[in-house]
Amino acid sequence: MPNKKIHIVSFDVPYPANYGGVIDVFYKLKSLHELGWKIHLHCFMYGRKKAPLLAEYCERVTYYPRDISKSKLFLKLPYIVSSRNNKHLLDALLENKDAILFEGLHTTFPLHDKRLKGRKIIVRTHNIEHEYYRHLGLAESNLFKRYYFNSEATKLESYEPILNLTKGIAAISKTETNYFHKKFGKKVFYLPAFHPYDNVNNKDKLGEYVLYHANLSVAENHKAAMYLVREIFNDLKINFIIAGNNPNTELKTAIKASKNIQLIENPSTEKMEELISEAQINALPAFQATGIKLKLLAALFIGRHVIVNSMMLEGTGLESLCVIANDTLTFKENIIRLFKIPLSIDDKTKRKNLLEDEFSNIKNAKNLARHLISI
Repeated sequence: MPNKKIHIVSFDVPYPANYGGVIDVFYKLKSLHELGWKIHLHCFMYGRKKAPLLAEYCERVTYYPRDISKSKLFLKLPYIVSSRNNKHLLDALLENKDAILFEGLHTTFPLHDKRLKGRKIIVRTHNIEHEYYRHLGLAESNLFKRYYFNSEATKLESYEPILNLTKGIAAISKTETNYFHKKFGKKVFYLPAFHPYDNVNNKDKLGEYVLYHANLSVAENHKAAMYLVREIFNDLKINFIIAGNNPNTELKTAIKASKNIQLIENPSTEKMEELISEAQINALPAFQATGIKLKLLAALFIGRHVIVNSMMLEGTGLESLCVIANDTLTFKENIIRLFKIPLSIDDKTKRKNLLEDEFSNIKNAKNLARHLISI
């Protein structure tokens, strides 16, 4: 019998599963648990609390403080990596010979230690990180933050060859699979994002508003929200809701000036799912094509109509399930048109056939398990 024991090293505490990266981590470990894997979960902490619920899916959960001191900014290593350098984590990984899944480049500092050579190690890439950080820099108006993002992008590009020390790379989108395959060869495989949904469940009848949902503290998401407020809903007489964590003053001020736009700050996971499922349209423009946006999967699994631009879809294979609008006029026209039309049975069937196959958590957990056993 294969050894079904694994260390999973998470960049953050993956519960509550309320933003993109931790959603993927949480539902991945939950699915591996369902397949009988015994998990030692390692979590870095920097603002989120310990989560007792994780013990339901893991044999052991260990928490480590993330060292966010500013001195880490001046090292050659990327800050997201150097701030997660922890001796106790390395000691725990060396206690046995179990497989290791590093979640993101963020957690890969232990790969520098030669004592891990020969171990079954897979890195889950959540983005092409240097491209992601470069785009964050382009979207950022704060000069210090922009300098940080650009500096981090340069460091991450230099650091990326650390992936040569792994046995496998699990890429989250088809675009990234192609990118990493060209650099690191056959050990790269496509592993779609894990998420909360077992089945497609789109409501009948009509909704009463358009929704944009995201972590609003992320510069790219703030930019998308401001675009919708200023360019799309500036003259539409349709109810529009923006929901997400930690919106800034600029967005709040822009929304106050409009009678038909509502802001819902820091909704619970349950409230967010209700908003997504009750919306007539989920409007999801993106201004960088990295990873896969978990908000897109949520909108397709439980929402009605979904309008996106091409950047939101790149590398997802989900083009046939969305309405694509790459300019302001097309976005507006489709909002007006779809606001009066129920989601068709044909659209629901297409979603069911594609999403419940390619994005099946258990199917993808089995694929991950096969790689863990065979490497």
